Amino acid sequence: MASITINLPELGEGVDSVDVVAVLVAVGDSIEVDQSLIEVETEKASVEVPSTSAGAITEIHVQNGDVLGENAPIVTLEASEGEAEAATEEIAPVPEPVPEIAEEKRTERVENPKSEIRNPKLRSDRQPSPSPPRSKETGERHSEFRIPNSEFITSIPAAPTVRRFAREVGVDLTSVSGSGPSGRISIDDVKAEANRRLSGGAVAGGPATALELPDLERFGPVHREPMTKVRKLTAENLSRAWVTIPHVTNHEIADITDLEDFRKAYKERVAAAGGKLTMTALLVKIVATALKAHPVLNAAVDMARQEVVFRYSINIGVAVDTERGLLVPVVRDADAKNLTEIAKVVDDLANRARSKKLKPDEMQGGTFSISNLGGIGGTAFTPIVNWPEVAILGVSRGRIEPQWHEGSFRPRLMMPLSLSYDHRLVDGADAARFLAKLKDALEMPLLLALDG
Repeated sequence: MASITINLPELGEGVDSVDVVAVLVAVGDSIEVDQSLIEVETEKASVEVPSTSAGAITEIHVQNGDVLGENAPIVTLEASEGEAEAATEEIAPVPEPVPEIAEEKRTERVENPKSEIRNPKLRSDRQPSPSPPRSKETGERHSEFRIPNSEFITSIPAAPTVRRFAREVGVDLTSVSGSGPSGRISIDDVKAEANRRLSGGAVAGGPATALELPDLERFGPVHREPMTKVRKLTAENLSRAWVTIPHVTNHEIADITDLEDFRKAYKERVAAAGGKLTMTALLVKIVATALKAHPVLNAAVDMARQEVVFRYSINIGVAVDTERGLLVPVVRDADAKNLTEIAKVVDDLANRARSKKLKPDEMQGGTFSISNLGGIGGTAFTPIVNWPEVAILGVSRGRIEPQWHEGSFRPRLMMPLSLSYDHRLVDGADAARFLAKLKDALEMPLLLALDG
C-alpha cells in the first residue's frame, strides 16, 4: 500500500485563492476517483474538488474556514497496489528548482510574515507533496480546474468577497488585523481599517487617504487653492460614510399640488410668527411623523457590539448650501414641534449657517437628514448617508406633469424623492414602506392630523 497526498488543483483563470466551506469526507473513508473531497468558494461560485486517486483516507489536512492556495494538500490516502503503481508510472520527473528562483520565493515569504502568523492553517507554503498524476501523452495533471501563478497566491485569511471589497476601497489586506477565528478578516475589519486611515491613523500617502494626482499641467494651465476646513471635513466624513455604509437608493415621485397650495395659503401666517414656510420645513414635519411609524430608519448600527441602537429622539439634519460648502444643522425633537415652530427653526439655522454663526453642537446629534436640491434643479440623485445615521432623503425639483387625477388627465406638480439607506439595517421593503408613507402625507396633508 502506498501513501498518496491529493493536492488542490488549478481552479480557473483569475482565482487567487479559495475558501473551504465544507469537508465532504472523513478519516477512514474509502473513496473512488472523481469522488468529491471538499467544497470551496471563489468570488463567483462554490465548487467541489474531486479526488484524483482511489483509496482509504488516513489524514485530512484542511478544515472549514481555511484559505487555500494552489497545490495545497487536501487529504492523504492509502492507495491500492494497482492505483499506487499507476500513479508511480504516470508521475513525470520534477526538475529541481533553480537555486536563484528558490531563494527568491523564500525571500518573498520572509518579507510578509504577518499572514503566516495570523492564520497558520493556510496551506500555500507547506512542505511539497506528491503532485497529481500526469498523463503519459501530454505530461499534464489530470484536472479540469486551474489556479494560475501559484507563487503570487496570498496566504491572507480572507474570503474572496472580502479581498474584492478591499481592492475596491484601496485597503492593503496585509495591514488589516482580522477579528475572526485564527485572524480571519471580515468586510467589517476592512471598513475599520479604511476608517482608521480616513481619520488620520494611516501612513501618509496610503491608497485610501491620498492618491497622488498625475501631472495635470501637462494638459494645460491649472490653478490650486487650499481646501477650506469645511471642505476637508466634508471630504473625510463622506469618504468614511461611503466606505462604511453599503448604500442603496429607492426613488419615488409625489404629487405635491395640494401641499404647494397649502404652503402658499399659510406662508404669510407663518411669516408673521417669525418663520418661513418652505417645502423643506414641510418635509421636516412630514419626515418626523413618518419616522415615528418606521423607527428602524431613525436607528443606528453598532457593528462593534453587533447591536441595533433605536433612538427615541427624532432630530432631523437639514443640508444647507453655503459659500464655504455644505453644512447640516439639526432640528432637534422635530416630532414634538408644530409646523410653525419647525419653520422658524429651519429658517434660523439656515441663516446662521450662511453667516458663519452656527455652533458646533448645532450640527451634531442628527438621526436622519434631508437634502433638498429643488431650488437648484435635477430629476433625481443618490445622497450619501450621514453616518452614524442610516438614511437620508434627497429631494429634487418639482415640475408640472400630466397625471390621471379625479377621472381625467390634469397638470399636477410632481416632486422626485430619493431615499438612500444603510442596507445593513434597512431592507428594501422597509425603505419602500417609508417612502410610501411620505408620498401619502405629501399628497394628502390632512393624513398628518389623522394618523399622527
